[in-house]
Amino acid sequence: MPHSPSQQPPSPGVPEGSGLLLSGARLTDGRVVDVRLDGGRIEAVGTAGSLTAHGSRLDLTGCLLLPAPVEPHAHADTALSADADGPVPYDPEDVQRRATEGTLLQLGHGATALRTHVRIGDMEGLGSMEAVLQARRSLVGLADLRTVAMPRLLTGLAGADGLAMLRDAVKMGASAVGGCPDLDPDPTGYVEAMLEVADEHGCPVDLHTDGADPARLGRLAAAVGGLRTGVTLGPLGGLSRLPEEAARPAVDRLAAAGVTVTCLPQGGCAGVDERGVAPVRLLRAAGVPVAAGSGALRDVSNPVGRGDPLEAAYLLASRYGLRPEDAYEAVSSTARAALGLPEVRVEAGFPAELLAVRGDRLAGALSLAYSRIVVHRGRVVARTSAVREYCDSAAAVALDLPRQGRAAKYGGGGPA
Repeated sequence: MPHSPSQQPPSPGVPEGSGLLLSGARLTDGRVVDVRLDGGRIEAVGTAGSLTAHGSRLDLTGCLLLPAPVEPHAHADTALSADADGPVPYDPEDVQRRATEGTLLQLGHGATALRTHVRIGDMEGLGSMEAVLQARRSLVGLADLRTVAMPRLLTGLAGADGLAMLRDAVKMGASAVGGCPDLDPDPTGYVEAMLEVADEHGCPVDLHTDGADPARLGRLAAAVGGLRTGVTLGPLGGLSRLPEEAARPAVDRLAAAGVTVTCLPQGGCAGVDERGVAPVRLLRAAGVPVAAGSGALRDVSNPVGRGDPLEAAYLLASRYGLRPEDAYEAVSSTARAALGLPEVRVEAGFPAELLAVRGDRLAGALSLAYSRIVVHRGRVVARTSAVREYCDSAAAVALDLPRQGRAAKYGGGGPA
């Protein structure tokens, strides 16, 4: 049975697109359509040339139109810090600048919504959280930036301050609670304390764990199962280093608990020390929803991190054997569900969260998605245009190699 489009109202004070017509776009089913946007939603979808513009018009001839991807696992407080001299600078002004720049970089790749883990406690206190929340406020209308409060300790005398800060962080505006139970002397107590806060405030849980100990992972799944606000675990790279027969009982418990797993095919993150990608095919076969995130964005955990959802999908397809459609689902619909966002389809009534890329098939888009147009709440918020030209050689003429001319404009021939 098809899902009904969500009717969640837009946030107050957020500019919404009005009457934008996307013309001549190709959908993944092969149809070429016009799509009219209004009030932050898709107003109508019709065959190419059938809809009239009520406002501006954007020619997407030669482009594939997709639901926009989502970044479910970022670290905005450490982003773009790989070149820093010495420890990561946690001055609030610097954190805000890097969080803003990192979010905009990922928006340019197509991610119109992001969930970022933010450390609290220790030397950072709540300063980094406030800085990232300030970045979120400055980005309203461009991207939806959501935060996970991430204390190091929650149990015993040493964890008392962390627990108090966790509650304060949620009151400040953190949208989820998280952290790494494996770093606490009492991992079970850590999870229990976190679930108590999540229950008090009605917020989701997003935890870091390597998953190398299947018994511990099974206990974690049993503890968080049934939380109505939702639970996400990741990156579970250690689970892939186990024999399948050892990993399967824990995977089955994750499925029974209704947990979503976020894997990181582009590299590691600051939450765990070990690298590796969760056993994606084993998890999916057991019925566990699998989202894919970027993890570190050019910090010490991954100095060359790109923060590109389409690269994450490309790696799931090229290295881990997923069909392109399933790989893209991991960075779009499954990632959106993990963040509690409404479903997006290129159909009337659904949110106008869209990504246009040069190409006519999804597999090609994952391979060569250099040019992109990003639509958030019904308006174009980012454009990237790549131009490829070949020299006037005899071989180029003989083979009639394609050229993407510099004269192409977004309002005419679409992105180059």
